[in-house]
Amino acid sequence: MALAFDEYGRPFIIVKEQEQKTRLRGIEAQKANISAGKAVARILRTSLGPKGMDKMLQSPDGDVTITNDGATILEQMDVDNQIAKLMVELSRSQDYEIGDGTTGVVVMAGALLEQAERLLERGIHPIRIAEGYEMASRIAVEHLDHIAQKFDFGPTNIEPLVQTCMTTLSSKIVNRCKRPLAEIAVKAVLSVADLERKDVNLDLIKVEGKVGGKLEDTELVYGITVDKDMSHPQMPKKIEDAKIAILTCPFEPPKPKTKHKVDIDTVEKFQTLRQQEQKYFDDMVQKCKDVGATLVICQWGFDDEANHLLMHRNLPAVRWVGGVELELIAIATGGRIVPRFQELTPEKLGRAGLVREKSFGTTKDKMLYIEHCANSRAVTIFIRGGNKMMIEETKRSIHDALCVARNLIRNNSIVYGGGSAEISCSIAVEAAADKYPGVEQYAIRAFADALDSVSIALAENSGLQPIETLSAVKSQQIKENNPHFGIDCNDVGTNDMREQNVFETLIGKQQQILLATQVVKMILKIDDVISPSDY
Repeated sequence: MALAFDEYGRPFIIVKEQEQKTRLRGIEAQKANISAGKAVARILRTSLGPKGMDKMLQSPDGDVTITNDGATILEQMDVDNQIAKLMVELSRSQDYEIGDGTTGVVVMAGALLEQAERLLERGIHPIRIAEGYEMASRIAVEHLDHIAQKFDFGPTNIEPLVQTCMTTLSSKIVNRCKRPLAEIAVKAVLSVADLERKDVNLDLIKVEGKVGGKLEDTELVYGITVDKDMSHPQMPKKIEDAKIAILTCPFEPPKPKTKHKVDIDTVEKFQTLRQQEQKYFDDMVQKCKDVGATLVICQWGFDDEANHLLMHRNLPAVRWVGGVELELIAIATGGRIVPRFQELTPEKLGRAGLVREKSFGTTKDKMLYIEHCANSRAVTIFIRGGNKMMIEETKRSIHDALCVARNLIRNNSIVYGGGSAEISCSIAVEAAADKYPGVEQYAIRAFADALDSVSIALAENSGLQPIETLSAVKSQQIKENNPHFGIDCNDVGTNDMREQNVFETLIGKQQQILLATQVVKMILKIDDVISPSDY
C-alpha cells in the first residue's frame, strides 16, 4: 500500500495488489457455486430420516434452538454466500408449499450439484447438464404418478391419515409419542376441513404450549385456550352454557379528548364525581346483564372498582385478551366483536357449552378453556413439555404433521417412504437414459445417481452399510418389480415399506424433485459472480 494525494490535497491509499485480483468467471465460478451449495447440503445430510441427528443453533442474543427441521436450521443459520442463500430459499419454498420434506429437498439438490461437478470436469457444457436434469425430473415425476396409490379416508376412517402423519413425526424428537400426536393432528385438521371443497384453513388451528408436565399430556381442545384467568379471584371458575360478550371497549368512564382540569374544593363535589363515575360503571355492567351475557371477555383492562362491581353483580370477566385471540373466540363461539356498549345486543353474544379455568402444577399459572363452542371449526392443540426448547420443537413437528394431513385431504395419493420412491425413480430414469442419443443422457444417468444418494444418506444415518444396503434393495425392486422396497431404517426386519406403514404424500415428493432441479439449473447457469467492488 502507498499513500498519495489528489489535486485538492485529499489523501487516498493505492493498493498495489489490486491489479492481481481476478473475478471468478466461467468454469471456476460454476465450481465455486457448486461448492457453496454442497456445503449447505452437507450440514443437513446427517439430519435426514428417522435416525437423523439434531442440530443445536445459538442466536446472536444467546437463544438456543435444538431441531432437525431443515427449514428451521437454514432459517436460523447466518448465511452470507449468495448461492448458499438460494439453498435456504429452496428449503423455505418447500416449507411454504408442502410443509414437510425440507431436509430431503436440500439433500437432493446437494446430490445433483455433486453429480453436475463430475460432468463439468468431463467437459460437458452446463446448459446440456441442465437440460438433461430437466428431462430426468419429468421422467421421475411421471414415474411417481405411476407408482402412487390412492386411499380412502373419512371422519370415521382416519387410520390412513394417522399412518402418514406418523411417518412425518418419526424423524422428530417427539417420535416416542408419534401415535398420539399424529391422531391429535389428524383430528384437528378434520375439525376445520371442508371435505367437499377439499380445503383446509390451518389458521383455525391454534397451537399453544406451556412449560411443565410431560409430552404425553398434550391434548386437543375443541375450542380455544386463552393464557388468562378470571379478573377477580372470587369469580366462578366454571361456567356452563356460557353467553359471551366479546368487547373491544374498556370498562372505564369516557375521557374528553381535550386537556381538562377539574377543581374539587368540597367533599360534596367529590362525592358527586364519584357517584357519576360509579353510575358509568353501573350502566356498563347493567347493559351486559340486560342482553343476557354470563361472561365478558374484554380486550382492554378495567380498574378495581369495575372489577369489584362485576364480581358483586355475578358477571365473570376476563381482561387484556389479545386481538388475534378475540377473533378466534368470535369465530369459535359464533359471536360478534362489539366496539361500543351501545351496540351490544343478544344476537352478538357468543355461545360455548363450557368455559373453565384450569391451574397447572404447583405454580400459579392458569389458563381459560372455552369448549363445546357453537362453531366447532376452531380448535387448539395444547402442548406440554419439560422445557421451552422441547415445546418449540414439538410445535414445529405438529406443524409438519398438520401440513401433511392437509396435503392428503387436497390430494389423497401417497408413495411409500424409506427411500423406496427415490430408488424406484432412479431405476426408471436410468432405463430411460438409453432413449436419448445426445450428451443429455450423461446428465440423466447422473440424475439417477443423485436420487440414489438420498437412500444412501438414510442408510448412513441409520448406521447401516450404505452401498451394500442400497444394492440389496435396488436388486430386490428390479427382481420382484415392486416399488415398495426401501431402507429398513428402524431395523424392523423387512424392507417392504407397505408392511412398515411408511407413507409420504405424492405432491410432497414431486415438489421435492421439481424444486431441487429448478434451483440446480439456476446455479449451473451462473458463470460470473459480480460483487459491488467490481463495478
